[in-house]
Amino acid sequence: MLVAIETSTEVGSIAIGDGSKLLGEVAIGIHSRHAEMLLPALDFLLRSTRTERSALTGVVVGAGPGSFTGVRIAGATARGLARGLDLPLYAFSSLAVLAAPLATDRAVCALFDARRGEVYAACHARSGGKLVTLMAPAVCSADDLRERVAEWDPLFAGDGAQRYADALRIAPPASISPRAQALLTLAVEQPEDGRVLDIAAWEPEYLRASGAERGIAG
Repeated sequence: MLVAIETSTEVGSIAIGDGSKLLGEVAIGIHSRHAEMLLPALDFLLRSTRTERSALTGVVVGAGPGSFTGVRIAGATARGLARGLDLPLYAFSSLAVLAAPLATDRAVCALFDARRGEVYAACHARSGGKLVTLMAPAVCSADDLRERVAEWDPLFAGDGAQRYADALRIAPPASISPRAQALLTLAVEQPEDGRVLDIAAWEPEYLRASGAERGIAG
């Protein structure tokens, strides 16, 4: 029985389930503050699904990239839960979380808007029933990305693909966000790919410094 946390984009979520069965999922909306909502949402899920904390067997987190604040909050919360409850921690790229439900033998390129004319991007596909990485998470311009992924003719997804559809030369896709439910599936199907061996030392995958560290707003 796993708890999953994903807050790398404006619409976050938290879920409880065993991978094959989703017991409950709560969306943390675009106008919510993830820091204030995560623990109340977890408490609500535990009570509404009648799940005792002692029944939890692991914590799964979307490790970024994405919103610096959202990724940091999810990482700190997941690490605290894992250490506090003495549970294993699993971490997967938030771009993989977005791609996982869409991926087939055709590649999926997941994009988050990184601002400043750039995107966070990664490409994945299914092979032998597993999600495999074709292009590791990177931050780049949409023009550069189009050239890098042309050989795979991927399906584009995410708010980055929607914002930079013209540069990618695609029709704007529907706006979707990574969901905690997909994290549960990844943790059950591919646990070895996400297992964090040193929880105390683990950090999310930011890809670049925060706005404050770069000396800019946001």
